[in-house]
Amino acid sequence: MLDFTSDVSALAEQDTAVQQTPANDDALLDAYSNAVVGVTDRVGPAVVRVDTRRIAGGQGSGGVGSGVIISPDGLVLTNSHVVDGAREVRIADAEGRVMDAQVLGEDADTDLALLRASAAHNLPAATIGDSKALRRGQLVVAIGNPLGFEFTVTAGVISALGRSIRARNGRLIEDVLQTDAALNPGNSGGPLVSSRGEVIGINTAVIMGAQGICFAVASNTANFVLSELLQHGRVRRASIGIAGQTVPIPRRHAHAAGLTTGFGAMVAASEQGGPASEAGLLSGDIVVRLDGIAVTGVDDLIRLLNAGRIGRDVTVEVLRLGRLREFTLRPLERRNGVVGK
Repeated sequence: MLDFTSDVSALAEQDTAVQQTPANDDALLDAYSNAVVGVTDRVGPAVVRVDTRRIAGGQGSGGVGSGVIISPDGLVLTNSHVVDGAREVRIADAEGRVMDAQVLGEDADTDLALLRASAAHNLPAATIGDSKALRRGQLVVAIGNPLGFEFTVTAGVISALGRSIRARNGRLIEDVLQTDAALNPGNSGGPLVSSRGEVIGINTAVIMGAQGICFAVASNTANFVLSELLQHGRVRRASIGIAGQTVPIPRRHAHAAGLTTGFGAMVAASEQGGPASEAGLLSGDIVVRLDGIAVTGVDDLIRLLNAGRIGRDVTVEVLRLGRLREFTLRPLERRNGVVGK
């Protein structure tokens, strides 16, 4: 006689496992929901709507963006393009309180701006986290005012780290976060928040027509800009007084000069009396190194000309007519509105 007892027991165990699967899925879904709800409850009160009024051609026009309160006394981080050119700025929180705000400073190069709400005290404030600790696939939540729908919450993951995008002024914003958390016009300036309830990015851009490709300026960049704006009212950067463009280096010239890179930053024009002109750089020279660091284009040159190089001698190596030449110059602080690196 055959014994089916073990087979029946095995089938019973499988059936029990199948019945338990939905419960496990429910638990996972509840954990995900609780994480998003927890982040929203923690950071949501610190998110504000940013209303602006501009004057163009004698007529007024308004715009709407988002921002996040980062200190109880009313400091608010948002995007530069949200408040750029605004004559009046007001912020409104989730409880309906409306406050006038002053632009303390903005940095178009990173698309960030700092506001201070007037007559503000004991406001709910968010904590800025460390964007260097992020990992791809990590849960993130975006809160803002897309298309006028106030205090909307979307969730997604960190899709990629260390991206680069162009600011509105054409300069490269580095170390940008890519996320699939849905963003739309009006989300600009709002926070991208980790599951720990820390602001790890300031939402800044979407690719129109694409789905799930959105960008936020990393919180470590925002911390640097915040510090500069509080100390100086601007982000200090160096300038050598040139307008440049990225160009390929002829292979024979690169080989003769011992270069391993195929591109450099060509001097298209130089400011009269500027550091480059005074040091002897000429139009057509191709900058290939700054203080011994390779320059493979204009973006590299901009990145290297930071505040630490203002007012101190730097070494610039250029290719001139196929020959490597070295110059010493002293960068000045870049003036707003001046074209040139």
